[in-house]
Amino acid sequence: MRVRVLGVDGYRAGWVAVELSGGSFVQARAAPTLIQLLAAAPDAAAVGVDMPLGLLDHGWRQADVEAAGLIGARRSSVFRVPPRPVWTEFGLHEYAAANLRCRELTGTGFSRQAWALRAKLLEADSCLAAGGHPLYEVHPELSFRTMAGAPLRYAKRTWNGQMSRRALLSGEGIALPDDIGAAGRVPPEDVLDAAAAAWSAHRIATGTARSVPDPPQRHPSGQPIAIWY
Repeated sequence: MRVRVLGVDGYRAGWVAVELSGGSFVQARAAPTLIQLLAAAPDAAAVGVDMPLGLLDHGWRQADVEAAGLIGARRSSVFRVPPRPVWTEFGLHEYAAANLRCRELTGTGFSRQAWALRAKLLEADSCLAAGGHPLYEVHPELSFRTMAGAPLRYAKRTWNGQMSRRALLSGEGIALPDDIGAAGRVPPEDVLDAAAAAWSAHRIATGTARSVPDPPQRHPSGQPIAIWY
């Protein structure tokens, strides 16, 4: 049976997913919510989500520190993820208060760029808690770095960066067509990230993926916290 997987990335207007079957491109879809994309692929063997999945009660996640070290020059794309109370005790416009709470729980603050993920992070967290879908946290830059065998030279929003990422995907058997339908309205860097997330999901489903940390960090509840690639 050809294993079916999804790679999902969030963007300003919603979420975009790339579906693979047997490691090859099937289709791309965009939707306002993550649950809509998941509902369209109920039999996916693995879903790689480019969003933090698994929050600690205090302290920093090992996954973010180790992933940043592997990515090298692109390490700024990995945000340190604050503990759960930082995300749940404050609203979107309360960054200063959330940053103070982060300092209380970790000893240091966190970036506004990370805080901008709040709505989608909590949406993904809700889907994870609901169960029913095999969700795994991935990071596209770590996926691309693994494909290339070294950190990537160009940023993903540059022409060179996008062409090199598309070439890496093609080399792995993921040929993205020039026309991907309605999902083509999504910024190209997000489509490429979703495809890289799908590459990692395929590795997860076929038992060839690795994680940082290895073995995964564990929440006191037993939930694994790791980034897979």
